[in-house]
Amino acid sequence: MVRIHKEHRVPFVVANWKINKLQADVADFLKQVNSEVPDQKIVETGIAAQDLFLANMVRDTVDSPIHVVAENVHWEDSGAYTGETSPKALKDIGAEYVLIGHFERRKFFNETDSTVNLKVTAALRNGLRPIIDVDEDMRTYAQFMDADPSVAQVAAALAGVSVDQIRNVTIAYEPTWAIGSGEAATADQAQKAAHLIRQTLAKLYSPVIAEQVRVLYGGSVTPENAREIMSQADIDGVLVGTAALDPKKFLQLVEIARDPNVPTFDTENV
Repeated sequence: MVRIHKEHRVPFVVANWKINKLQADVADFLKQVNSEVPDQKIVETGIAAQDLFLANMVRDTVDSPIHVVAENVHWEDSGAYTGETSPKALKDIGAEYVLIGHFERRKFFNETDSTVNLKVTAALRNGLRPIIDVDEDMRTYAQFMDADPSVAQVAAALAGVSVDQIRNVTIAYEPTWAIGSGEAATADQAQKAAHLIRQTLAKLYSPVIAEQVRVLYGGSVTPENAREIMSQADIDGVLVGTAALDPKKFLQLVEIARDPNVPTFDTENV
């Protein structure tokens, strides 16, 4: 596969707050980090939060590089889908990215490969950038590392996604056993999974496009383990849960993404 040096892909750090925080907490967090995150040409940053916070977050980050990320989206632009969120409405309020296919959505809300694909195409249709979660057990592919395997969840999620559209997609690998467990994948495990995902993209599109799409790691990410994980050749950033609830830890992760080989600044003195 054609290799493009990872410096050609801008690192991406995404906080996933799930249903944590209240409005005052959100406002306070943004006040602490807005002026501290670097230009998005250096490191992109995003925060995924509950729908009811998103409009205010768009307002409060208008002068900040931080991207506002929705945690879910419906596959129809409008209609009789009580309790769902329209991709058209998300775009209208200024959301830029949306998480799709998270393990928790699959486990608790019966999301399937089919509905993930519907949501991905709906998001792209409305100008939103999907961050597609993959929780597939990559160990099942270990014996096929040199046989160009296709990671099933990636292939299913991208069905019908064009060459032009895939450039607006990010893939996040989150092994189910690592989410919220406090035990992250090793850097080697994360790299192998990211490489398999990139091989799948090469098979679906082309080796060049596969090298352009960002692949993130998620699952018990902390400032202590993020440096080694983000140093891997195929990993372009992290999707972070618990650690990203703390503004100081979030900024540490952003600084690590800027250059994983440079010691992290001391956020205690920020």
